[in-house]
Amino acid sequence: MSKAVFRLEQQQMHLLDPSSDRRETGHAMRSVFTRNAAPPAGPYSQAIKAAGQVFCSGQLPTDPAGVLITGTVAEKTEACIRNLKAILGEAGSELGKVIFLSDMQYFQEMNAEYEKWFSHKPARSCVAVRTLPKNADVEIEAIAIQ
Repeated sequence: MSKAVFRLEQQQMHLLDPSSDRRETGHAMRSVFTRNAAPPAGPYSQAIKAAGQVFCSGQLPTDPAGVLITGTVAEKTEACIRNLKAILGEAGSELGKVIFLSDMQYFQEMNAEYEKWFSHKPARSCVAVRTLPKNADVEIEAIAIQ
């Protein structure tokens, strides 16, 4: 295990400590961490649970070790969704909603892969942005209920 991953896991364990819970309108906020998804690339949580909701950080097309996936946009979209699915599962939830692309030319390919995973057609946005972390082509974030 790399020193960076070890430090992130230690940070996550601190956040999961009940004595370190933050309170907002009477609801505990708890950090979510799973080794089955890519570790955060910075000082943030994979997700936060609060008030019966799960707020997932953006997921890049990376493997659980944090290595960027190469391949088609469909394969990269699948990697993002697998990370999201693992994090939501750890939080006691299921797949949810929002997508970002680096270029709208990838929309049809991304959409075809997305449709395989989300048969219930959740609310979502698809936004083209100039760049994403690690120069990824796709990033997905979600808000779900527990």
